[in-house]
Amino acid sequence: MIEAADFVRDSFCRTGVCIVPCAAVRSVLGLTTRYIVLQVDIYGTAVLMEEVGKVIVKGGTGVIISSQSGHRLPALTPEQDRALAMTPTEELLKLDFLQPEKIKDTLHAYQLAKRCNEKRTMYEAVRWGERGARINDIAPGIIVTPLAIDEFNGPRGDFYKNMFAKCPAGRPGTADEVADVAELLMSTRAQFITGSTFLVDGGATASYYYGPLQPDQ
Repeated sequence: MIEAADFVRDSFCRTGVCIVPCAAVRSVLGLTTRYIVLQVDIYGTAVLMEEVGKVIVKGGTGVIISSQSGHRLPALTPEQDRALAMTPTEELLKLDFLQPEKIKDTLHAYQLAKRCNEKRTMYEAVRWGERGARINDIAPGIIVTPLAIDEFNGPRGDFYKNMFAKCPAGRPGTADEVADVAELLMSTRAQFITGSTFLVDGGATASYYYGPLQPDQ
């Protein structure tokens, strides 16, 4: 992970631009342990943001790619949100509520990780701002990729089809649609935007809370 951080940090020094994708670990690793999800999606992403933040050039900008999944997690306490945002990176995985016995399954671990990515983006935006740089987060919904197509045709295929049918957009998204948002955030047109998370999910989260995707319907 440190080698990856060095690579991203060095690339950032040369270009002032960086995209960190951190949304696919749970799907790729399948039945991996909850702890591995936390190590990669929480600790790994925090390391990258911290290390790049130490060398980011003035005018530089970064985009974290998280997931809509963080918005499906019930509200945490203000103290827990603050801990996810501001706990020193090397102490993050020692937080009481991130201990494996406190986490129900890998989905719960993944949702916590995505919530952490968003809170960490807010915290790092303050630090990056001291160097004249910006950082934001994109939380995509279901995006059509080769991996996603395999899942559409797998055991959870009906789950995804139901989500498509009941979200306002009525379909999954494309990688180009996520890239369009990243392009905006990394351009000079977004110079007043930093520390923000942008849902790019076709309205699936809106439907989950206020529409036909509500769990009790």
